[in-house]
Amino acid sequence: MIVVMNKGAGGPDDPQARVLELFRAYGHEPEFVDPGGDICAVATQAARDAARIVVAAGGDGTVSAVAAALQGTEKILGVLPVGTLNHFAKDLRIPLDLESAVRTILEGEIAAVDVGEVNGRIFINNSSLGLYPRIVSRREAQQQRLARGKWTAFLWATIQALRRFPFLDLRIAFEGQEIFRRTAFLFVGNNEYEIAGFNLGSRACVNGGTLGLYLTHRTGRLGLFRLAFHALFGRVDQAKDFDVFCVTEARIETRHRGLLVALDGEVERIATPLHYRIKPGALRVLVPKEGAG
Repeated sequence: MIVVMNKGAGGPDDPQARVLELFRAYGHEPEFVDPGGDICAVATQAARDAARIVVAAGGDGTVSAVAAALQGTEKILGVLPVGTLNHFAKDLRIPLDLESAVRTILEGEIAAVDVGEVNGRIFINNSSLGLYPRIVSRREAQQQRLARGKWTAFLWATIQALRRFPFLDLRIAFEGQEIFRRTAFLFVGNNEYEIAGFNLGSRACVNGGTLGLYLTHRTGRLGLFRLAFHALFGRVDQAKDFDVFCVTEARIETRHRGLLVALDGEVERIATPLHYRIKPGALRVLVPKEGAG
């Protein structure tokens, strides 16, 4: 197997020595590759290699880049969640401690899971337009120019984005319907997300064959805080300015030639219109055996 190891994920400590020790304890000697500054190129090369299993060791960005290269092939993705949030691993019930995660790669079973796609770009968790991509873009600029830490930069970027509060005028076509919305954000999930209560932000499954579309309409700053309150207390259905749709594909048009789009936390500008679709069972992932643990 090949391990694509993002040494910068999750903090200053380099987990490679520990990962190698764990694999060796089970009699395996994987090949490690460091993506450096071009993880997509490294992931693409790993997908072309003879190795049957390609392991992504890092956060959701690393896992997403490797998954994008492997989806639609017979290659198998292993996940070592050594990032900060590890949403994909959590939703697949992959253990977050390294020893159990390594054991899952060696002893787990293969699950076929869905991926989302927008204009040829793949995402494993979610994609979004509007407020969040602007926050991430400003955060990255602050980290580079002002040498601020990730979370400090994120806080200041959020304040700046809320101060200017961008709205998008969107025409959204799906399942024979067409709607027009003036919105601060559109969130597209690879399968449906929990939007209320203690499981807020998680998914019950990643193989349901659908996209979840979530968006506000004509909601200002106070409306967003009100929506967050409803979500925390399980009453999103009471929010009249919030829409939820379950679709297999959607076409999004706007007067802008391109939009900032967040894909699993990474931001890029993509030409419009945006065509989202679900790719059912396109990715093979090692997960814990049913009943294990």
